[in-house]
Amino acid sequence: MKFFPESALQQLEFDKIKELLALHCRTEYAKKNAIELRIHTRKEYIELDLLQAAEFKIILDSGAHFPNDFTTNIARDLKLLSIPGASLSGEQFILIRRLVVNMDSIFRWFTVDVREAMPALAKVIENNYYEKTIKIVIDEVLDETGAVKDSASDALTEIRMKLYRKRNELRRLFDKIVAKLNKQGFLADIEESFMNGRRVLAVVAEQKRVVKGVLHSESESRKTSFIEPEETTELNNEIFSLEYEETKEIYRILRKLTQQVSLYAPLLISYFDIVGVFDFIRAKGKLAQDMNAAKPQLIDKAHLHLINAYHPLLFLFNKRNNKTTYSTDILLNTEASILVISGPNAGGKTVTMKTVGLLQIMLQSGLLVPASADSTMGIFKQVLIHIGDTQSIEFELSTYSSHLKNMKHFIESANGKTLFFIDELGSGSDPNLGGAFAEVIMEELAFKHAFGIVTTHYLNLKVMANKVRGIINGAMQFNEEKLLPMYKLQIGKPGSSYTFSIAERIGLDKKLINRARKLVDEDQFRLDKLLNRTEQDLQKLDAEKLILEKLLKENELLKKEMQRIVKKETHQQEMERMQEQNKINSEKINYLKDMERRLKAMVIEWRKAEDKEAVVKMIHALLFNQKEKLQTQSHKKKLNEKFIEVEGNVKVGDKVKMRQNRSVGIVKEIRGKKVIVQVGIMPITVLIDDLTIVKDKIIAEKKL
Repeated sequence: MKFFPESALQQLEFDKIKELLALHCRTEYAKKNAIELRIHTRKEYIELDLLQAAEFKIILDSGAHFPNDFTTNIARDLKLLSIPGASLSGEQFILIRRLVVNMDSIFRWFTVDVREAMPALAKVIENNYYEKTIKIVIDEVLDETGAVKDSASDALTEIRMKLYRKRNELRRLFDKIVAKLNKQGFLADIEESFMNGRRVLAVVAEQKRVVKGVLHSESESRKTSFIEPEETTELNNEIFSLEYEETKEIYRILRKLTQQVSLYAPLLISYFDIVGVFDFIRAKGKLAQDMNAAKPQLIDKAHLHLINAYHPLLFLFNKRNNKTTYSTDILLNTEASILVISGPNAGGKTVTMKTVGLLQIMLQSGLLVPASADSTMGIFKQVLIHIGDTQSIEFELSTYSSHLKNMKHFIESANGKTLFFIDELGSGSDPNLGGAFAEVIMEELAFKHAFGIVTTHYLNLKVMANKVRGIINGAMQFNEEKLLPMYKLQIGKPGSSYTFSIAERIGLDKKLINRARKLVDEDQFRLDKLLNRTEQDLQKLDAEKLILEKLLKENELLKKEMQRIVKKETHQQEMERMQEQNKINSEKINYLKDMERRLKAMVIEWRKAEDKEAVVKMIHALLFNQKEKLQTQSHKKKLNEKFIEVEGNVKVGDKVKMRQNRSVGIVKEIRGKKVIVQVGIMPITVLIDDLTIVKDKIIAEKKL
């Protein structure tokens, strides 16, 4: 990617992002990659980097452990391993072994399911394999501390057995000499010491000529002499010789081991690179966690659609200070490629512009960006920046001259793959002349299909936006009542600079304000006032929209609650119906059990009784009387559901119920104590005392 000027990345503060990334790196490999972070323009490279960072962020968010624990820098050791005739120490081999063990854990971690779930991370080890032989050959020679094992060779085993015996013999002899001389009072308080790898006696200086042996040294006060007794000299020489043989054998073994492991030097270097790559990806995931970043959708063309995006450094600063960071939404496409942002000073115009630039650079360097995952970002080939005062003392250029020089470069190099940022376009010169040049520059950049953001206070630039194809307006909102910026970008309309409002709010003399107003062109003043009023009206509409959305959400919650209650009530009714049905079934079961019990008792009675016929009659009465009883109860229940009994004397036309058979009919004629009742098509004569007046239950309830 091309940049202009050379300080473009520093102006966008990308160097600070790299420093934050490096802080999360644990290996030198990853730190080097962070400081030298490359910015790509090919979609496949960017997509892979973003996917790897996103997948590792998932691991971090879930609290799972990724087994990449090797962080020691062994680049020099591996390089030495590749040199013919070289020999590594035991400690160096232990570090290599740890690298191999770590790679074993990584390969085991990538199961088939994990490889399918995280293909981007699995791609890091795609063309590699785990070689267990390296660990085996090291373990055959070295113990866990890096010391060569006795069993590493037959010769070493024999040498160490001899050393063991000789050292024990020396110890016994030396202890005997110490006891003897100590008894004679020839030794100092410390009795003995080691000099040049040999065990010596600490003899009182006055007695040094009495003790025969080799004088190795004397104390600073010259009160103590360190003497090797002549009785142990030969043993010490033998031990020294054996130790030399041991050193030679260890060197031979380690050199042989180096030759064996050197066969896998390229593989070990690839292992070292892999743990570095995973550490670098982990650092990107950790940084994404800090910034609450996500992976947007990536497309291979110039395009920018940021949703809920915010400046990462501002977010981290506000996070430390418990402050709110305001997000922004920006859309730049082929139909609207240049955004002109206006509004009051300190309202967030420059921050918004830097946010877009920094996020685009972060994306193309493979870093997740602090924006919604629903955002869509394209790829640009060059970034052009003009932010702040670029006055050059060296080339004797004024602010405006430098400004025009940069604009010349912008116009000459801009194309459809360019993303540019211009802060205060046209400033530094006469407003009318500077504004005219600014219009020409904007038209030329739009003609070349470049993408970019421009901040301005010029009214003519606000007016030309939305008239020239590809250029749109945007405004940073401002709370005029509280005299505070809202740090919210509103696309589609220009913004007021609130010059006079701010002057009034800070208490500037009204006479001065009025004089200033008179000096301003009337049309320009009316336009600024109109923009001011329009913005405030839109802010009120936004506030009312938020209230309406809140009410709609509350209404939706009430609707869901009502549905829940209705569902609960329906469920309750169904439960009651089932309980009633179960109650009826329970009564039937109890009845059948009772019948079964009685019939069993009667069968036993029938077997015992002599009069079998009497028992049969009892069974018959039980079965058929119970059946009639059940039918009567059922019929009675139906009648009670349809009719209700009422008091009064029986008259012709009354609806009556007969007490014996529970039938209902109409009184047709009364003959003394007898009554003719029409039941269906049949007239029946019954006693008047056996009748009860009834009425339809529904009609009776309506009257009540």
